[in-house]
Amino acid sequence: MNNESSMLGLRTVVYMVDDLGKAKEWYMKAFNAKPYYDTPYYIGFNIGGYELGLHPKEKAKGTDNGTVLSYWGVKDIHKSYKSLIDLGAISHEKPNNVGGEIVLATVYDPWKNIIGLIYNPEFKV
Repeated sequence: MNNESSMLGLRTVVYMVDDLGKAKEWYMKAFNAKPYYDTPYYIGFNIGGYELGLHPKEKAKGTDNGTVLSYWGVKDIHKSYKSLIDLGAISHEKPNNVGGEIVLATVYDPWKNIIGLIYNPEFKV
């Protein structure tokens, strides 16, 4: 086992909400911040250099995405994703580009927790 972790640290926390508009208004007040990214499928706030995201909760049977997703920053999302799968994780969502150079992926750990991975070259610690 090498001493260098492929995980760069927590980058993003996404809250799943039933009503994106109401959630946006509430989080704007709760964090005294305006979103820097605002679409019908995702709203992002920059809170002290970290991403607080709001995403519509899935309604279709069998697609429940939980209530909170945390994303760990990685240098190489495909390598990190494969490494977790090789360790016994099960794919939740394969790496996919969500805009620009940002790529997300999620896996279930052996206890059914969702681990999020994010490659975001725009994010600066």
